[in-house]
Formats: sequence, C-alpha cells, structure tokens
Amino acid sequence: MTVKSICELIEEVAPLALQESYDNAGLLIGDSQMEVTSVLVCIDITEEVIEEAIQKKCNLIISHHPLIFNGLKRLTGQNEVQRCVAIAIKSDIAIYAAHTNLDNVLQGVNGKIAEKIGLKNIQILQPKQNALLKLITYVPKLHSFRVREALFEAGAGQIGNYDECSFNIEGVGTFRANENAQPFVGNIDELHSEPESKIEVVLPDYLKYKVLDALLNSHPYEEPAYDFIPLKNAWNQVGAGVVGDLEVEEDEMTFLNQIKSIFKMPIIRYTNLLNKNIKRVALCGGSGSSFLTDAISAKADVYISGDFKYHEFFEAENRILIADIGHFESEQFTKDIFFEIITKKMPTFAVQISDSKTNPINYL
Repeated sequence: MTVKSICELIEEVAPLALQESYDNAGLLIGDSQMEVTSVLVCIDITEEVIEEAIQKKCNLIISHHPLIFNGLKRLTGQNEVQRCVAIAIKSDIAIYAAHTNLDNVLQGVNGKIAEKIGLKNIQILQPKQNALLKLITYVPKLHSFRVREALFEAGAGQIGNYDECSFNIEGVGTFRANENAQPFVGNIDELHSEPESKIEVVLPDYLKYKVLDALLNSHPYEEPAYDFIPLKNAWNQVGAGVVGDLEVEEDEMTFLNQIKSIFKMPIIRYTNLLNKNIKRVALCGGSGSSFLTDAISAKADVYISGDFKYHEFFEAENRILIADIGHFESEQFTKDIFFEIITKKMPTFAVQISDSKTNPINYL
C-alpha cells in the first residue's frame, strides 16, 4: 500500500475539501507514492511521537492536528515543529493530518464522541451553508438513464440517507447545427426537435468538476446544455458539532460524573446546575465555545466542548449547562477513528495507536 492509497481511505470519510479555510489538513511531509510498512495514528505530533514511529518501524504517521499549521520559513531546529519536520524527512517518515475535515462529518470526531456518550438521533449542530449546487441538464430521452448513472457515480444525487436522488421532466429540445458541428441527431442547417429529459441533481460544490466531467463523458451530444446553480440550503450532513438525545434522561450530576468517567477527566469545568434532567445533548470536540448559541437554539440541556474562556461561561445565562472537558480530552478518540477507517478496508494491515502522551496540559 502506498501513502496515497492509505490517505484516500481517510478522505473517503473526510474529504479534504471539507476542511476550514484556515486549516492545513492533508499530506504534509513525504512522497505520496512511497510504500507504507506500518501506520502510527495519533492526536498530535511531537518529537516523542516521531521517535515512537521510528521504534515501531512506522513510516506513515496520521495525526488529527496538523504538524505544520502556520507555515515554515526556516528549518533550523529552533522549535519542536522544525525539529519534527527535520527528523521525519531524515527518517523517511510521511506525515498526514485530518483535522477540520474530520470534525465536519458525522462519521468523524463529533460522531465518535456522541457514540461514546450513547446519543441517538444525531444531527449536525451547525450545518455548512452555501456548499451545495444544483445541476440541471437536458438529455435525449433514450440516453437519460446512462447519464443519471454517471452523475450518481460521480457523487451527485445524495440527500441525507438517500442516494441516486434526481428530478426528471420530459419535454422537447430544439437546436440547429451549423457547418462546423457534428450533431448526434439532426442535420446541418436544419432546426431539429428531440424528445429530451430534464435532469436535476444536487451535489456538494467541491464535486462540481468531477460531476461535470461525468456529464460530458456520458452525454451523447457534442455540446450538452447544463447549468450549475448555487443553493442557499443548509448541508445537514456536514458542519460543526452534533446534537442528539440520551436514551434515558439523567440528572445533571449523574450525567457529569459519567462524562468524567468516559473521558477519563480529573476535573470538568461547568456552569451552575439548572436543577433539571439531561436529555438533549450538544457537543463539539476541540475548541467549540463559538457554537454555544447553536446548542441553545437546538434546545440542548447541556453543551460539551473544550477551551471555554472565563467570560464565555456567563453566556449560558441559565439557559443551558456548559461542560468544558478540555480540548485534548474531547478529541482523544480520534485515534480510534483512524484505526477503524483503515482496518475496515484492510483488516490485516499494520496500524498502531500511539502510546505517547501529547496532551500539554496537566492537572493537580
């Protein structure tokens, strides 16, 4: 297996196009065509993690947080990032990161947290906006099935838990070919009428050119007619955080103690108890304080995340219970996601979970 083929398994679940604009996910170091002997998965990359990879003979490290985030202007070993990059290159170790792209999918970081808590009816807390397109095209009626199948194969037509979704209307198309044309039907300089199907499908905007290529390669016309229309719809399968329900409601302190146990937390920072049971839970791994208003709008009883600042706790205003479980602690199960993605497709491939402690925060 090559680095590229392993990375593609991750990107099937969390396409790089879904990362936030400030992020730096993807292959950061190494040759994509290099043969992989073994993979080490981790949350952060430190010198200790690099040494662990060397000792375990892993030549690909997959991390959640990108090693190179703000760019490098020199490699002089003046900080840990520079030293890690230098050691990785010298040791022929490739480094790949899946960060906000893995945060933004239901099968990713937040979905795993929800699974650990035991939530049901899981939905995206803040769906992505302005990320969908509608493709409209016109196809000779007898060829519409072939074109639809090509569009579906390219990723168009997925709506929630349904795929191969399209809307079709029968009509008549007209055109006249000039002397430079090679018409599929009709004659040069003659107005032609053709029974056609109007096909409409929805697609993520990052698939635009893949879907267009599928359309052009499957359509019988020399010059297919088509339109891509931006949609204002929220993309409910992609976005920040999730919200879901407990099977059985619990009192606040019982719930907080269970969270403390699940995430192996020495402490949880939380707001004043509201003296009501917990049923609906919103959460966001990492730094999620900016989505508090979304949790309140979703009528959640509690919002679980990390990195809340002092004054941000006041924003709960007795409308919701905030439980800050820490940045690292909330994302610790991301290693399991990487492991499961790779071993599901390649059960016998050597994937190892890092034992190195990378959380820079200690508790007393």
